Formats: sequence, structure tokens, C-alpha cells
Amino acid sequence: MSGRILVQLGTMFGGLSLIAIGGANVLIPEIHQQTVAIHGWLDDASFARLFAISQAAPGPNVMLASIIGWHVAGLAGLLVATIAILAPAATIALFAGRGIRRWSGHPAIRILTAGLVPLALGLMLASGVVASRAAGAGAAGYAITGAVASAVFFTKRNPLLFMALGMLAFLLLHASDV
Repeated sequence: MSGRILVQLGTMFGGLSLIAIGGANVLIPEIHQQTVAIHGWLDDASFARLFAISQAAPGPNVMLASIIGWHVAGLAGLLVATIAILAPAATIALFAGRGIRRWSGHPAIRILTAGLVPLALGLMLASGVVASRAAGAGAAGYAITGAVASAVFFTKRNPLLFMALGMLAFLLLHASDV
């Protein structure tokens, strides 16, 4: 393992940390682009597996960065990627939280927070598309994903119910493939 890879991991995840509006899941398209297409550390199947592990394991969504760091550069990669994805965003959140609390009544703050909601939702949608594409879900997977997203959006039921139903539908469609 070279120090160059650690620098690349730190630079990549540190930079991505600064644009994680809406949480770590909005970074999935760019993490995929960087790790698969640009650096070649992973292929689509490996990325999909690491993403699935990070989502199935308890803990924060930034675990994907840690798992990729481990996969690429062992323990040192895990530490570098984890610190890089957490430190910049945590520092900004600390100062932004104080500023928003202090000036919460200002119209510019209300406009800013209202404008960030659709941005975060769009980034989350892009993440779902990239994850489905990397997993090779196909047309049925996209249809199920769209149906689940619509059900979650238009009803007040627990999203976990629809996610479980979507998973069941996908498993039933592909039961013969197993």
C-alpha cells in the first residue's frame, strides 16, 4: 500500500464531505464515479456489494467510505477515509448550526434552508439510480424502486414497510435466477 493511495482517499472523501447536502447517501453517485471509473479501485459488482454491506450494517451511512477505505488500503485506508468523510462536514455543521441558531429569524436563512430541501432530495434520487445501476437491477428493479419511492412520498405509512415490500417483489421476480 502506498502513501499516494491514502492521500487520494483522504482528498476524495474530504472533498465529498463538503458537498454532502442531505447526508452521506447523496454522495453515492460521485463515490461510485471516483472509485470505479476514475481510480479503478472497484468494479460495479464490488461497489454494489460494499454499498449493500454499508447499508445493512448498523451505524451511519458514511460507513461506505470506511468500508471502501478498508477495501482499498486496509486499516490505514479505513482510518483515513473515515476521518476525511467526517471531519470537514462536522466542522462546517458545528459553525453553521451556531450561525443558524443565532440568525434563524433572518429571511436569507429561511430561503437557504427551503432551497436545500429539493437539492437534497434530488441528490438522494440520483443516489438510488446509481445504486440500482451498479447492482444490475434492470428494468424491474427501476420499476420497483419508482413504486416504492412514490408510495413513500404519497402516503404517511412507515417507509420500511414499502422497502420490505419492494425487496420481496424483487426477490419474487428473480427467484428463478437463484
